[in-house]
Amino acid sequence: MPKPNPRSALSHEPLKVRRGYFECRYGQLHVHHAMPPGGGFEEGTPLLCVHEVPGTARTFVPFLARIGLDRMAYAPDLPGFGESDAPVGPVAIADYAGALGDFLDTMRLRRIDILALGRSGALAAELALARPAQVARLVLVGLATGTAAAPAPALWERSLMEGIAEYPLRERCARVTAKVLAVRDRNGTPEVAARLRELLPAARVAEIEGGNVHLPAQAPERLHEAVRDFLRG
Repeated sequence: MPKPNPRSALSHEPLKVRRGYFECRYGQLHVHHAMPPGGGFEEGTPLLCVHEVPGTARTFVPFLARIGLDRMAYAPDLPGFGESDAPVGPVAIADYAGALGDFLDTMRLRRIDILALGRSGALAAELALARPAQVARLVLVGLATGTAAAPAPALWERSLMEGIAEYPLRERCARVTAKVLAVRDRNGTPEVAARLRELLPAARVAEIEGGNVHLPAQAPERLHEAVRDFLRG
């Protein structure tokens, strides 16, 4: 009688999500991460999850517990948010994307997929542009299509929010060579849907119930199902 496959037995059980600290240009980067039972090295392309701005990577924990079953998955607190060290002065979008790139270099990840929430789509797009040979796929969930600069007390946060508000998303995304999937709420307004098509004319679009920035925490299974086939290539 063949022995049971321990990985198959665990395939539907959420993983334990772990945490660690890694160095980036602004100091220590706090990262939530999950790894398949077999170690992840022969599984799917690793996934980098980027939380909404402002926000923290804690929102991804329920999602990491599922997506991590078939690939390594990482969700850092962006510099200045959560438990990550903050910049000491004003920052540009490219510098913030560079801090994520520092983490990728530390982990020696040759290929990566990115999933970004809301306003952080600008950071993800910039990272994909800076590292076209490294970023294979880009998933934008609840992309902010009319972002205004939010008030912020710290100089670095004000400059970040202003940079996001002024980011030429359509022009920059048009230059991204990675495959792009946009996940949006099917109950959203027609105006938002039209704006999304204008911003990302070449992207695939997945319309699902509640397809917004709260999905990773509130409906991780639904988000996993929406992106699973796309991330498999």
